[in-house]
Amino acid sequence: MKFQRIAVALSVINIVVLVFVLSEVRSSADPAVSPIVRTRAIELIDESGKVRAQLDVEKSGEVVFRLRDEKGTIRAKFGAGKDGSGLSMMDDRTEATVQIRANKDGGGITLFDRDGRQNVLK
Repeated sequence: MKFQRIAVALSVINIVVLVFVLSEVRSSADPAVSPIVRTRAIELIDESGKVRAQLDVEKSGEVVFRLRDEKGTIRAKFGAGKDGSGLSMMDDRTEATVQIRANKDGGGITLFDRDGRQNVLK
């Protein structure tokens, strides 16, 4: 009789532990999603720890998104500030070859060739 009570008590404890473990597995497999992430900057790094992309707010108030190559060189930059926004894409020499701008005067696209000559499109 005493043995049966101990066996029943251990079975109940095992069931409680099992329910607890299963609920933990389910909650870790389906984590809650936060609707908003608030931070001052975001950096995306590669497997070796090099920063490959940055999103931050400059001291001037401009928001800037930079994409970097595997050496850390900026290859594309997108910025937005009180006067407008712009996108610059750089070539292998890190020279801007395409610039797209939008401001109070309108928008414009400037293409640069390897000799530095500009072709402005409005």
